[in-house]
Amino acid sequence: MELLEQRILSEGQVRPGNVLKVDCFLNHQLDVDLLDKLGQEFYRLYKGDGINKILTIEASGIAIACMTARYFNVPVVFAKKAKSKNIDGEVFTSTVHSFTYGKDYDITLSKKFLGPQDKVLILDDFLAVGKAMHGLLDVCAQAGAQVGGIGIAIEKGFQQGGDTLRAQGYKVSSLAIVDEMTDDGRLRFRPQ
Repeated sequence: MELLEQRILSEGQVRPGNVLKVDCFLNHQLDVDLLDKLGQEFYRLYKGDGINKILTIEASGIAIACMTARYFNVPVVFAKKAKSKNIDGEVFTSTVHSFTYGKDYDITLSKKFLGPQDKVLILDDFLAVGKAMHGLLDVCAQAGAQVGGIGIAIEKGFQQGGDTLRAQGYKVSSLAIVDEMTDDGRLRFRPQ
């Protein structure tokens, strides 16, 4: 998606250690108009796939999921990174390793919000090695939910997450794929 690539080039920051900061428009301060366009694009890509629920992980995927859900007219459910006292009943749980924070944590999702009747579109802001995505896929498997697709705003194509998911047979659509990032700030995108 050229619009997203241009925003990354103009406002993103490359930090040492393969960190791409896009907090000024995607995952801290939110550009709602851009998020709406991302939602439209995910709808265009998956509108024929029978999606009846959108799943993400807190916190950065929630805004993208909500804007996309408006076009599908379906609910959004998100896995929480910490079990809170206000989650009642039984939960699905999976362990995820965070590249950003360098630690493992358990994600939880109430069983009442996901089940075998659901065909899910999983959305997130970034895909690198795929740890968070594998946690969400694990939750879907526990629930017996079918995964209709995986939508990613920015994929780090030089890491194995996207290729691994595609090799496993998932329909993965990334709106911008960064194939190369250098510590001096240069980016190269995969042609789409």
